[in-house]
Amino acid sequence: MSESKNKTIRIKAPMQAVVHQVNVAVGDSVAAGQEVAVLEAMKMQHGITAPTSGVVKAISVGVGEVVEQNGAILSLLSGEETAVVENQVDTQDLDYIRPDLAELNARLDRTLDAARPDKMARRHEKGHRSARENVDDLCDADSFIEYGQLVVAAQRLRRDLDDLIDNTPADGMVAGFGAINGDLFDDDKSRVAILAYDYTVLAGTQGAFNHKKTDRLLELAQEWQTPIIFFTEGGGGRPGDTDFAKVQAATLDVMTFATFAKASGVAPRIAINNGYCFAGNAVLFGCADVTIATKDSYIGMGGPAMIEGGGLGVVAPTDIGPMDVQTANGVVDLLAEDEADAVRLAKKLLGYFQGAIAPTDCADQRKLRHVIPEDRKRAYDMREAIELMADSDSFLELRRGYGAGMITGFVRVEGRPFGLIANNPTHLGGAIDAEAAEKAARFLQLCDAFDVPILSLCDTPGFMVGPEHEKNATVRRASSLMVVGASLTVPVFMICLRKGYGLGAQAMAMGSFHVPQFTIAWPTGEFGPMGLEGAVRLGYSKELAAAGSPAEQKALFDKLLNAMYESGKALNVAMYQEIDAVIDPRDTRAWISRGIKSMPVGKKGGKGKRPFIDTW
Repeated sequence: MSESKNKTIRIKAPMQAVVHQVNVAVGDSVAAGQEVAVLEAMKMQHGITAPTSGVVKAISVGVGEVVEQNGAILSLLSGEETAVVENQVDTQDLDYIRPDLAELNARLDRTLDAARPDKMARRHEKGHRSARENVDDLCDADSFIEYGQLVVAAQRLRRDLDDLIDNTPADGMVAGFGAINGDLFDDDKSRVAILAYDYTVLAGTQGAFNHKKTDRLLELAQEWQTPIIFFTEGGGGRPGDTDFAKVQAATLDVMTFATFAKASGVAPRIAINNGYCFAGNAVLFGCADVTIATKDSYIGMGGPAMIEGGGLGVVAPTDIGPMDVQTANGVVDLLAEDEADAVRLAKKLLGYFQGAIAPTDCADQRKLRHVIPEDRKRAYDMREAIELMADSDSFLELRRGYGAGMITGFVRVEGRPFGLIANNPTHLGGAIDAEAAEKAARFLQLCDAFDVPILSLCDTPGFMVGPEHEKNATVRRASSLMVVGASLTVPVFMICLRKGYGLGAQAMAMGSFHVPQFTIAWPTGEFGPMGLEGAVRLGYSKELAAAGSPAEQKALFDKLLNAMYESGKALNVAMYQEIDAVIDPRDTRAWISRGIKSMPVGKKGGKGKRPFIDTW
């Protein structure tokens, strides 16, 4: 070999390190990429490879010696006449599962539903789904990433680890982030935090590690203003966790409830329940902005054990908060047939907060001309009017069983979402009682917090009065509608379909007919400081008493009433600029659509426009 044609290559240390191993000797032939030495630094070993093929000319270090950065390790003689060892062929099997990966896969498999066929069978026999089945149905395909899948119940001091792995997977809480309605909205709007108690694990109770996991998800969701959907089925706090007994006593410093409550007003929070939901689980359900429950739900602040422990008797779980109770009192906003229906409703509900979609079909708008009977005393179905003016199949009503005098819910008009409040003429003639006012005021807060503009459909004779209604704190509860309405920052559009009388009508207009971005009426609209019949009886009582016979009194009454009606009907009121326009009912959608296009809608920085949303 002629060294004159060869080149000496020095291999240097990339860092200061200890020589752990030297794999070659002087005179050895090496291939490019072959490992020639191993250095160790900060408990990590680093393989040193030959940059080219050649023959080892000299070795400058020994095992155990310290070599400085850029210090010589060895030198190679490389050149045209050097005997070259061919590069090693890469025979790596990309499908090979290393032992550490195999261990992980086996552990993950033990957390899945398939690993517990008996429990899944019992769950399905009841007509219920597993937590993972609900999450899979809720999220867009392949979008869910799970946090804390490997945790188990904090019961290592009383149970074997294998038992915990097999029977307390994820510590009874499936949690993570996923996309919902991603086919309609971009990634930023479709991202959602999802938490689901697993009733097949210790009855969905709240354990030490699932509290920790819950807090982790809720903190991230609040920081990034991400909506939250929470499946709340479960029995509340878990007394059986023993692993922290030496460092915890009452555990009342757990942050979960404060963390979830603190998220109020940041992004929409939706609770879904099926089955039993007691104590801490029920508190989380009640803290949500919108609550959905299946007909098979029982929701209460304490379960049977807590009730019996408090000396309050022995009750069955099915006696605590059944749905006929919790829908009538307003605890449940949306009643679902089953879990599949609840998930469907949650997706639809979330969509109103996610934004506009492509315009869809609507009914023939000429039908709106015939919703209101020509006889002004005849009732009609306000929900029919709502369904007609909204995009087809877009009306989602909340709290239908509570506060029957007020209809609240969401609609779309040409794809744009709106919150809607409407008087119900079939209940108390549309009068606003305490429940109806409170229901509407809380709904307005929800819409305002998340930038959903408001449609107000007015047909009311005013606030409900009378001794019995004053027992319901009507003075304060009705006034809440005024206070909340006057504080809104989203556009409000008021349409008076028929009656608009007194303070009740003003409340439907957020305090005044000149507060909404527009206040318009159909030709059937009629207005006044109080109901016309009452105004005639009170204002002309002396004249009516002096009219003579009952027939003469009726004739005078009708004459005065007609005069008041002519004065207060929409066409006349519009002439005084008390309302902005009288429109053909057929044009209602056009007014709404053009109105929203002329008004800015958007959150104005910070945590949110409201520090929180009332739970009630």
